[in-house]
Amino acid sequence: MTRKVYIVAAKRAAIGNFCGSLSSMPAYDIASQVMRKTMEKAAIKPEWLDEAIVGNVLTAGQGQSPGRNAALRAGIPDEVPAYTLNMLCGSGMKTIMDAASHIKAGDAEMVMAAGMENMSSAPFLMPSKVRQGVKMGGMMMEDSMLLDGLTDSVHHIHMGVTAENIAEKHSISRQEQDAFALASQQKAAAAQEQGKFRDEIVPVVLETRKGPVTFDSDEYIKPFTTLEDIERLKPAFKKEGGTVTAANASGLNDSACAVIVASEEAVEKYGLKPIAEIVGYAQAGVDPKVMGLGPVPAISKALKKAGKRLQDMELIELNEAFAAQSLGVLRELAAEHDTTIEEIMEHTNVNGGAIALGHPLGASGGRIVVSLIHEMKRRGNQFGLASLCIGGGMGVAIVIKNV
Repeated sequence: MTRKVYIVAAKRAAIGNFCGSLSSMPAYDIASQVMRKTMEKAAIKPEWLDEAIVGNVLTAGQGQSPGRNAALRAGIPDEVPAYTLNMLCGSGMKTIMDAASHIKAGDAEMVMAAGMENMSSAPFLMPSKVRQGVKMGGMMMEDSMLLDGLTDSVHHIHMGVTAENIAEKHSISRQEQDAFALASQQKAAAAQEQGKFRDEIVPVVLETRKGPVTFDSDEYIKPFTTLEDIERLKPAFKKEGGTVTAANASGLNDSACAVIVASEEAVEKYGLKPIAEIVGYAQAGVDPKVMGLGPVPAISKALKKAGKRLQDMELIELNEAFAAQSLGVLRELAAEHDTTIEEIMEHTNVNGGAIALGHPLGASGGRIVVSLIHEMKRRGNQFGLASLCIGGGMGVAIVIKNV
């Protein structure tokens, strides 16, 4: 018999700017506060958990097992194991998928699935030859954020180049990308102004020289952005004929999220109130040179597992790594699922996406699930879908049901 798997709590931190409000706080400290407060708000005791899975991409310099560190700092008992998961941009969603799989297999009843990233504090790396000694000459330091997070390790190309490849493949113009980016900013600014993010955000307390400071509002959104502002920027990755810019790409950011996944038996045992049911999830691989198209096969596989059609999804969260990438995915989804881009876009990223909100790598997968659940609750939607592309040529997707 297939076990039902529920989400019983889902929260996130506000998203910080690169070198912004959260920059001095280690990722595990941001995550520990979010994990602790998520448990508190749902009246879940840490000892009820069977394990904690924490997504994190830029682990260099954070010390041994940052996921375990975050779990212990959150008050999760020593007896509850934890591990760190790195599936690049999909990490925060993959933790939820792993949690569901462990519960379905009977290996766990309740799991903390979290994601965290502090891109601001990613260290610079010395060449490995330093260990053997450098007799003469200079050496270059590597930016671990670029090396481990934003550069394809097989083809040695920046993620922005993969977006340019998609733009070329699908003949996506600079104008289309800029219009998409502006819409994301406008939707996010309106949602923030209307207080739509308040319920999904838990405050993070920062210790400063002037005393504790509470951070509880996304700071990457640019509410006064105009199309002229966006059009003014030059291509960032392809100088001749390039279309991808800093304005139509996602940001570099810091944040964390926490999603608690439980079996039907655990829900009944502890008297919990589920907020969503996980009804399908999948991962898929594509050519790394067009990694941004990974959501297309992942979504198709997840929908098949859930026994649903794309048209059944009343709300969609599609991580906006790049406008070109998002538009490429929308075009392929429309063709594959016999619908139109316009119909899909009507209920996709209704409160903006990563272009406006930011993209803290290890947290983004969980962030879009958190945002999806809260907006589904607000609208009374029954089925929702969340998906991300992943560096190296992959995609992940999850289908949830409102309960």
